[in-house]
Amino acid sequence: MMQRMACFEKIAAVRNGAIVVATYTSAFEWHRVDPDPLNFVSVGAMGQASSHALGLAIGLPDQKIIVLDGDGSLLMNLSTLTTIANAAPKNLVHFVVENGTYEANGGHPTPAQGRTDFAGMAAAAGYAEAHSYEGLNQFAADLPALLSAPGPVFAALKVEPGDAPPLNYDYKWLHSADRRREFRDAVRPLLKKS
Repeated sequence: MMQRMACFEKIAAVRNGAIVVATYTSAFEWHRVDPDPLNFVSVGAMGQASSHALGLAIGLPDQKIIVLDGDGSLLMNLSTLTTIANAAPKNLVHFVVENGTYEANGGHPTPAQGRTDFAGMAAAAGYAEAHSYEGLNQFAADLPALLSAPGPVFAALKVEPGDAPPLNYDYKWLHSADRRREFRDAVRPLLKKS
């Protein structure tokens, strides 16, 4: 089993200008690892991070889009797997942080905790690639290939439930008009390229 922050540090090291869509606990931890204007925070719409990422991937086909989903969030919107596979965005990489809990809501266990094969579901839905990782070294070794492969690419990251970071939903970076403007201004030049 891995630690979420360690996985995120590996992703940040090879992000290379990608837009990152993160949800709930992952959003808070990702912000600590890589506070970048191209971070799109998907908090308040549980299960929708992958749908937001799909919209960005379709709208910006020449821009790499990474989604940092949670297993609890994905379970809230499993149909996103078939929707993404059907749209087949070549620029989308979908990471699911699998810790078996609804961490942002008190650490309650997810249904079928430890028995759900998320990578198997993504493969069956029609993702171009689907992988599952339990060891950080293998994940780090495969990460450049995951990010460069034609998508949609899926990877389940089996992590230990952690101590949730402070989930202060009043954070200025989360919902403020300044934060939205910062993201818009960072994306605007990318629209001209697509």
